[in-house]
Amino acid sequence: MKTDQFVQQLTLTEPLRISRSTTAAREAVRLTVEHEGQHGHGEAVTSVYYGLDRRTLTRALDTESRWLARFAEPESALAAVRDGERRETAPAVLAAVESALLDLVGRRAGLPVHAMLGAAAPPSAATARTIGITTPGRAEAQAARLAGDGFSVLKIKAGAPDPAEDLERVRAVRAAAPGARLLLDPNGAWTARTAERLLPLFAALGVEAVEQPLEPGDPEALARLARRSPLPVIADEDAAGAEDARRLAGRVQGINVKLAKCGGVSAALRIAELIADTGTDLMLGCLTASSLGIAPAVHLADRARWVDLDGHLLLADDPWSGIGGTDGTVRANRSPGLGVRLRDREAGT
Repeated sequence: MKTDQFVQQLTLTEPLRISRSTTAAREAVRLTVEHEGQHGHGEAVTSVYYGLDRRTLTRALDTESRWLARFAEPESALAAVRDGERRETAPAVLAAVESALLDLVGRRAGLPVHAMLGAAAPPSAATARTIGITTPGRAEAQAARLAGDGFSVLKIKAGAPDPAEDLERVRAVRAAAPGARLLLDPNGAWTARTAERLLPLFAALGVEAVEQPLEPGDPEALARLARRSPLPVIADEDAAGAEDARRLAGRVQGINVKLAKCGGVSAALRIAELIADTGTDLMLGCLTASSLGIAPAVHLADRARWVDLDGHLLLADDPWSGIGGTDGTVRANRSPGLGVRLRDREAGT
């Protein structure tokens, strides 16, 4: 098998501010795996939080490309990934490799990825749409526009220096979109004492659940908060992989699984199996990425209670298409592989 890489900048329509940073753009590294004239694609994106810059990603993908060259066909390489042979690879890189292999194997078999994973029909789900830390007036306008576009789930970033600003932002969103389900995400900005004081106030405003309210690094504190919280608590930064999920299963109400965080589709399925019937529900999340980067998770969307797969919708110019989302619903399709295509339909896709 042959591989190739292509680097592209993904610019957001407007900068997204969260409690710890503001993001205006990311670089995406596309991995293409070719075998007998057919191609499969995966994507990894840069992330300051996860320590992934362009050079780190391209060098890691070079290493994985040499590993892939050992295999006579993509099916055996995919089986090796599923068996955990590359478990020491950086999760975002492994997720991109598995994505490319799933795409290629699916195309060779004439099957969409969800069918390869056992689903009878293409998954679809209402996705949350993120509203960053901004003024109440801007949040209200965004919420009204999104509700008008068909979004029924809105995720509001929190963690401003003054918690009163967060409360006003949520009130504004609730007023503009009274029928929407609201999720709250402080990205680990609060202490336990602050969270215990604020969560009842947000619950009174109709917030449905809160993601990672506490600074990551103390999952026991998160579990203690979840036991007392009036809102379901979803672990994100404190639940990177399967061992974290095992530790928190039954002790928090949700775990946010991001393929770039846990290591890809196979790792996500292992986490879903670990938490099944424990009282901890699955959330599917993402980094800001193109439709190519989001697509593998869309093929799992019917397995999650909460779906937050809007990374491609934050972009000024998504180079890929095929998973929808602009009307508030992400959808897989019946095309072989991931079911996404470059918008310019360049040769070889």
